[in-house]
Amino acid sequence: MLFADRVDAGQQLAEALHHLEREHPVVLGLPRGGVPVAFQVAQTLGADLDVIVVRKLGVPHHEEVAFGAIGEGGVRVVNEDVAGRLRAGRQDLAAVERVEEAELVRRAQVYRAGRTRTPLAGRTVIVVDDGIATGATAEAACLVVRAQGPARLVAAVPVAPPEAVVRLR
Repeated sequence: MLFADRVDAGQQLAEALHHLEREHPVVLGLPRGGVPVAFQVAQTLGADLDVIVVRKLGVPHHEEVAFGAIGEGGVRVVNEDVAGRLRAGRQDLAAVERVEEAELVRRAQVYRAGRTRTPLAGRTVIVVDDGIATGATAEAACLVVRAQGPARLVAAVPVAPPEAVVRLR
């Protein structure tokens, strides 16, 4: 998918997801970049909009490289291949996870401003991000949603590497 910006990406995703409109879905955006994309999808589909908060677990001293992700409700995804190749010890990885867990809780409170999470049980849920790199945060987000009993779960992103798409399927 080629797109000019996140608004355009959201509009194009909404067109691709138009068939879900009659299911009255809930659209969940991953902050920060996924929220403007999710907003466009929710607006076009007339859907409820909320956030889903997950945090990438970055390799110590190379934070842009994820060894996993965590999500609300205690969800934890670890890429054992990446974690196993790290020079960092298990204590270092656990320290990263503790820091990110505290940040996850803080951000969930800030983003929702005291509101409770939108109930997902029995609903069609569309998880939206602005793109996928390794797939760890998207996988964590989907696990958070699955734990809440949706009738249907759809992950929607404008760009992702083929191996991440296969992994998330």
